[in-house]
Amino acid sequence: MPDKLMSLQRIRRALEPVIRPIVHFYWRWSRGTTLGARAMVIDGTGRVLLIKHSYVDGWHFPGGGVESGETMLTALARELAEEANIKLTGQPRLHGVFFNKRVSRRDHIGFYIVRDFIQDGLPVPNREIIAHGFFAHDALPEDTSRGTRARIAEVFDGVAVSELW
Repeated sequence: MPDKLMSLQRIRRALEPVIRPIVHFYWRWSRGTTLGARAMVIDGTGRVLLIKHSYVDGWHFPGGGVESGETMLTALARELAEEANIKLTGQPRLHGVFFNKRVSRRDHIGFYIVRDFIQDGLPVPNREIIAHGFFAHDALPEDTSRGTRARIAEVFDGVAVSELW
């Protein structure tokens, strides 16, 4: 990755704690509640897809915000295509809707399980997504986020589903 892009990513990560409250202040007045759609994409060998953003540390599930006029499934399909070059070939299964109080008192995530998909080619790292990969659920990268680990434990280990992300 070019040095200039790496430098921009470091700046974004450093500014994220300052920018996030400003963005959420704006959302507070422009939207009553924020809604996101994320997915655990599971390949044929049982590995899960995780991505790494340029603006926040750790590995996460792909997904993003549901825009005005969009359904959660439309947003999910769009985000999977944008972030991971994943195209849905079947109906995702809703695992749950979670309150993400670590982000804001208004943030909720619709979380899906995706098993039917195609990935025509590997996604190319860009300004938003700097890395991606499929990982065995019992061999996750060390810096996998807490919410991501919790959902994996629910799906693979039978841990009780929590309402909190």
